[in-house]
Formats: sequence, structure tokens, C-alpha cells
Amino acid sequence: MKQTEDFLPNLKPFLQENWQSAGFKAPTTIQEKAIPPLLQGTDVIAESPTGTGKTLAYLLPVLNAIKEDNGSIQALILASSHELVMQINEEIQKWSKGSKISGASFIGGANLKRQLEKLKKRPQVVAGTPGRIYELIKQKKMKMHDVKTIVLDEGDQLLVPEHIGTIQNIVKSTLKDRQVVLFSATLPPQIEAHAKEMMADPELVIVKREENIPSKVEHIYFTADPRDKIKVLEKISRLDSLKGLAFVKDIGSLSVLSERLDYNGVLHGVLHGESNKREREASMKGLRTGEYSLLLATEVAARGLDVKGLTHVIHYDLPKTKEQYIHRSGRTGRSGAEGTVISIIAPNEERDLKRLSRDLNFDIQPKTFYKGEIIDIAERAQSDKRKK
Repeated sequence: MKQTEDFLPNLKPFLQENWQSAGFKAPTTIQEKAIPPLLQGTDVIAESPTGTGKTLAYLLPVLNAIKEDNGSIQALILASSHELVMQINEEIQKWSKGSKISGASFIGGANLKRQLEKLKKRPQVVAGTPGRIYELIKQKKMKMHDVKTIVLDEGDQLLVPEHIGTIQNIVKSTLKDRQVVLFSATLPPQIEAHAKEMMADPELVIVKREENIPSKVEHIYFTADPRDKIKVLEKISRLDSLKGLAFVKDIGSLSVLSERLDYNGVLHGVLHGESNKREREASMKGLRTGEYSLLLATEVAARGLDVKGLTHVIHYDLPKTKEQYIHRSGRTGRSGAEGTVISIIAPNEERDLKRLSRDLNFDIQPKTFYKGEIIDIAERAQSDKRKK
């Protein structure tokens, strides 16, 4: 327990009790490094791989700083996707137990009247998408004068051309003595530069993959002609105890794939940028409850999406960049759990996949199916030989 002594005794009693209830023994590396400066009110730019406990690394200090007798908004957490905002809000509810702190979420596309009702309940911690938050600020419905902390979660998705102006305006709407915090799994130089422009002498916290819990994720691949990739996905969908997320390159390809799976009787959900709030929630619920074992998604779901017990990530279309592979694959094997990452590739993509494995330093093995089970290619060859 020595590691937790750095910050745990400095947290309010309700947070210490919630930590004990969660059964945590020691903090993750990012929590250990980021929480102390955050508790002191320092601006922080933090980079840490997916699945390493980043949300809690900023949420504990945020909740710790809330004045419970003040009903104004005191902390604002911004995220680029609806799913991530909803997950953050769930964590706020969970970790504020035992206190009088209230939280609320605000996302684009949701009923504005209902969201104004939420504001009347005087939430102290708000999670939201930039567009909707700024809309409420401009309408003078969301008062920012008591906001002491602004968190940019998955900051590399927020400080991009389409969002950066909105983010800057939101930050400017608060008083000068605010704390600005950015967390991300990847931190390109231009994102770091944009973040620093909004901060005062920020502390940089970098956690590399090797500093984290050893990953128990297995990386494997199947080779198939493009027209036969769906057959491989169907076989994967029938694996015992599967809870899988399959990434498809764009909405058009996803729609075609979904129609073919429907035609072949494969139960599945879909999640993409044009899904409305109700469709998104239904898709996530279906996977979480086991109504179906496979969810097709575009890149929108790769960021911050946390499905407890996700067993497999499937790259139906090979990621274009190392960052894409990291973000997609990070949905499974979170916080040291086991998981499998499967790539379904055309023969001419094998070289690209192997280059990814070298650059990211993971082993990847070719596999095949035999009687509904995944086996090594060599094993299958021996079995076929015995039959002859």
C-alpha cells in the first residue's frame, strides 16, 4: 500500500471509502504520477496508453476540490464523443457516492429542453461535448464564473481544427485562476503546443507502455480474400463467450457489412458517427447485456469506449496508422485483463500488418479455423496431413 500513501490520505473521506470499496490496492502509474500535482491545482498535460486508469487520475482530484455547499458548476470535463461523455458521467456518479456532489452530462443531438432541466438541478461537475457546452454558455444558460477546473479528455481529439476554436472560447469563459488539464493516449507535438497556450506553466506527465501493467493481450490475424472476410467474421461471431468490437473503415462499408450479416442471421449491433443518441445507447446496451456478442463500429467508438469484459477487438479493416491500431486495440485487455486482438487481412496487407507489429513491438501470429476453433496454421496443416 506504500504507493497510495502519496495521495490517498490527501483525499476527502468519501473518496478514500470509495477507493477501498472498489478494491483497489495500488494506483496505476498514471494515477501515481498525475494525482499529486492535480491535487495542488497545477495545470497538467498527461499522456498514458489506453486502459491505464486515466479517467480516475483526473476525476479523484476534480471531486476532491468540489465545495459541496456551493451549487454552481465548479468543474467541466470535455470529451469528443457521446459515448465517452456518458461513461465519464457514470464514473462521476460512482465516485461521488457518500458526498453531496451532483453531476450531469450534456451532449449534442440530445433534447435541449431536457438538458436545461438538468441545469436547474445545479450540478457541480459537468461532462459534455464541446459544441453543446458552448451553445449553453452562449445562451447564458450555463454559468462558468465558479469553474475552477477544465479537463480535456482524449485531448488529441479535442484540439483539432474543428473543435479548437470552441475549446478556446469555453476556456476563456472561465476566470483566470482556473486549472486546465489534458489527458490523452497519444500526444502529437502540435496538440501539446495548443494545450500549453491555454495553460499556466503546466507539468508534463508521460507514461510509456512499458511502465504499465504487463499486457495480457494476444495479437493474431487471419488472411482472406476481401470478399471472404465476412466468412471469417461470422466464424469469430460464433466463438464461445465472445464479447467483440469489430472496426470497419467507414459508414458505407459498415452498412454493407451489417446488411450481409443480417441476411446470414448473425446478431450484431452497429455504432457510427451518424447513429443518434437512442441508437448509440441501444447498441452499447445490447453488447453489455449479451443480447448480441458482436458490435460493428467506425473509428468514433475507438476513443474512450470502455466495455467491461470486452474479449475481442477485431480489425475488419486494417488501421491506417499506429495510433489507430493502439486506440482500437486498447478497448480490450484493459488494466491488465486478458484479451485478443484479431486482424482480418487480404494477402497483400500482411506486410503492412507485420510492419505495425514491429513498430509497436508486439508479437502477432497467423491463425486459421478448424471445427469452429481458432488454431495455429501449422496445427491445421498437420491435421489435414493425418487425414490423407
